[in-house]
Amino acid sequence: MRIVLVTDAWHPQVNGVVRTLDTTIGILRSWGHQIRVVSPDQYRSFAAPGYPEIRLAVARASTVGRRIAEFDADAIHLATEGPLCIAARRWCERNSILYSTAYHTQFPEYLAKRTKLSPRVFWPYIRWFHGKSQAIMTSTESVQKQLRKERLSQVHHWGRGVDLEDFSPRVPAPEFYKKLPRPIQLYVGRVAIEKNIEAFLRTDQPGSKVVVGDGPARSKLQAEYPDAHFLGRKVGRELSGYYADADVFVFPSKTDTFGLVLIEALASGVPVAAYPVTGPVDILNENCGVMRSDLGSAIESALKLQADACLARARQFDWETSARQFLEGLTPIQTSQRLHLSRKIIANAVLERV
Repeated sequence: MRIVLVTDAWHPQVNGVVRTLDTTIGILRSWGHQIRVVSPDQYRSFAAPGYPEIRLAVARASTVGRRIAEFDADAIHLATEGPLCIAARRWCERNSILYSTAYHTQFPEYLAKRTKLSPRVFWPYIRWFHGKSQAIMTSTESVQKQLRKERLSQVHHWGRGVDLEDFSPRVPAPEFYKKLPRPIQLYVGRVAIEKNIEAFLRTDQPGSKVVVGDGPARSKLQAEYPDAHFLGRKVGRELSGYYADADVFVFPSKTDTFGLVLIEALASGVPVAAYPVTGPVDILNENCGVMRSDLGSAIESALKLQADACLARARQFDWETSARQFLEGLTPIQTSQRLHLSRKIIANAVLERV
């Protein structure tokens, strides 16, 4: 199958969307599928306000459409709600091409955090962007229910996975941990306002607070909470080690739709403390995590949970199942539509030579 995947989130960004897309693409290619990624690095772009590492593409619908059409795709997937996917959506609509979309982030809540406006202000845009999608791929039942409430009923389940070899209790612990008072309370992820990390840093549980990750809020939080340990971005086995020897994983976010870090922590045998919100309520059970409105209380109780129960839950998530679900959610482009586009490409090429 020939698949075009358009995304505003791509390397060098480090987040759950990019990791999900990258892993899915790798599996699909290993199965023989051909994937063309249309991403911001292929166009002029500018830095997103407050996020210099995130580039927003400046591209016309016709320019993006030409890259899609030349690939002769069997299916088109729009992964994000940013300007590049808006251009691709516009081109698809103009040419009556069917497409699927994904809802990776609680976009209204995310924007509300950054603008101080109500999330309700942003839902009309979400309904517009996804309204004509043939399938809105979502990772949890909670998000599906939310989208149905917003009159977006064409939801399709696309779960997530974890590599049980990369994330394991057997990974060696980092030297840094040896000097820290226990229990070690770990956060992994972007250090940004929408992740609500302050809620974790304000808790008064004994032990050590460790923040692994980077982002625009790091310098401010580091200054305000000097007793916490901000270690920056970690990858590979080093990251796995920080998970494996932690005593509890703390997930303070209220804007994620899933949270890959949750199942990475569970695969490392580490229980989770979180709020009872989308993501945690879909992943955690009483044996591997504690969800409460009082995050400090959740941390205290989660420390009593056992590693075996965490591992058992993590084994229920795998990337190959996720990749199959993604394929099932794609909408094939009709043969007549592909012929129409082929003729347009040939005609344009002739005109360019004249």
